[in-house]
Amino acid sequence: MNACVELPAGTYRLGEPGEERAVTLERVLIGRWPVVNGQARTFFAATGRRAAAGLAARLEAPELAEHPVTDVTFEDAVSFCAWAAEELGRPVRLPTGDEWEAAARGHDGRPWPWGQTFDPERCACAESGWGWTVPVRAHPEGAGPFGAEQLAGNVWEWVADRTPDGWRAVRGGSWLDHAWGLRASRSLAADPLRGTPTTGFRIAIDPRSEE
Repeated sequence: MNACVELPAGTYRLGEPGEERAVTLERVLIGRWPVVNGQARTFFAATGRRAAAGLAARLEAPELAEHPVTDVTFEDAVSFCAWAAEELGRPVRLPTGDEWEAAARGHDGRPWPWGQTFDPERCACAESGWGWTVPVRAHPEGAGPFGAEQLAGNVWEWVADRTPDGWRAVRGGSWLDHAWGLRASRSLAADPLRGTPTTGFRIAIDPRSEE
């Protein structure tokens, strides 16, 4: 299972410019990287859950084992968390949008995980020209203030939030998105029943389960 980093308890300034709000969060552990194909392959095999056709082929490709899993629905992500909880004996879930954004922005409210200035060399995005997903450890220099990586680009990530239209929120932008789309404050509504080649997820764990 992916290593986690700690999001410290505290008050964070979150939201789009002009719509910022102060949000107080409890301490939480968040996956250092998105869930990868290798982990998803184990999950689908262990549970018998059916993977989408495009995903099934990638799960069997050893060279893609460390790429973020994609083509997963919101329910796939929730089911993975439930399976991981049983495997670890700890409550595993998707992060909330506020937790995800705080992990990316820290206490200084930076627009991108690494700081105030966009840098396509620190992520997989349209400007960097990769043209597809990259291994989740490819950009350690793009880590957020608490050590979580790939919070900008590579894949959008499901979070626990429900949007006003009843869909679910995704965060972070993907390898197809430009700088504006990779801002940590940006939240996009996505159809929870539809997996796409640009959408994955990471886990969160309530650290009180350690006590």
